[in-house]
Amino acid sequence: MTMIEAILLTIITAATPLVIAAMGELVTERAGVLNLGVEGMMIIGAVCAFAGSYLTGVPLFGVLAGILGGALFSLLFGFLTLTLVTNQVATGLALTLLGLGLSGQLGESFVGIPGVKLAPIVFPVLSEIPFVGPLLFRQDITFYLSIALVIGVNWFLFRSRTGLKLRAIGDNHGSAHALGISVIRTRYLAVMFGGACAGLAGAQLSLVYTPQWVENMSAGRGWIALALVVFASWRPWRVLAGGYIFGAVGILQLHAQAFGIGVPSQFLSMLPYAVTIVVLIIISHNRRTTLINTPACLGKPFVPDR
Repeated sequence: MTMIEAILLTIITAATPLVIAAMGELVTERAGVLNLGVEGMMIIGAVCAFAGSYLTGVPLFGVLAGILGGALFSLLFGFLTLTLVTNQVATGLALTLLGLGLSGQLGESFVGIPGVKLAPIVFPVLSEIPFVGPLLFRQDITFYLSIALVIGVNWFLFRSRTGLKLRAIGDNHGSAHALGISVIRTRYLAVMFGGACAGLAGAQLSLVYTPQWVENMSAGRGWIALALVVFASWRPWRVLAGGYIFGAVGILQLHAQAFGIGVPSQFLSMLPYAVTIVVLIIISHNRRTTLINTPACLGKPFVPDR
């Protein structure tokens, strides 16, 4: 039971940043914007969070710094794609490369320095429940924020008037503009929300998953989050389930190495990304469902009438 608990705890820690980043990208894509810069925003959030917590000694300040760093970096993407109407795919890829390089420069002086770990929130009595207590009631704040994000985004998109407007923009921005909905402003807010979530996911990496700063520590998780949104067919609860599936694949390969399973470590390390490719291939065969759920204006710029 102790070994199972340990494995499940590590899966939760590995899945949390994927769920957070994917939820932000889901809202962004629901507004009709394709942001391929999630990886760059995540790594910027990671270095900002580590620097904030290290310099202040307060991990929660680090979390806020990570969120702010991701949101501000997303504003650059929003300005380029929504105001200057640059190509969203090329801009997202460029910002990912910029984020990886900039984070390395900003974090150069923090390499090898022990970080400040984000302490778990312990619920009295509930945390003492065998097996369930440590898994659900003795986690850090990012875990609870990830669950709150899933619940909140699901309510926002499908139960609120503002969420309906955002989905209308993603389905047909021209018609939404004709109805008086501010397309550019809504998309800016959606992009900033996605950047803030990516920054929070990065903060989880440098304050919880590996409480230290390591260059390129996002290790492709932003790309997995992008694939996870498609895997979930733009549905919040499916993102939660898919995030834990992807997280489990990544963690189980580490435990397989620990148990001495005779498989090359390089093969096990590539498993999460191989699963991502397989999932995308499966989705591509189910075109009917994917096309029905895909925002019609995804990736298409909107230029209002002058």
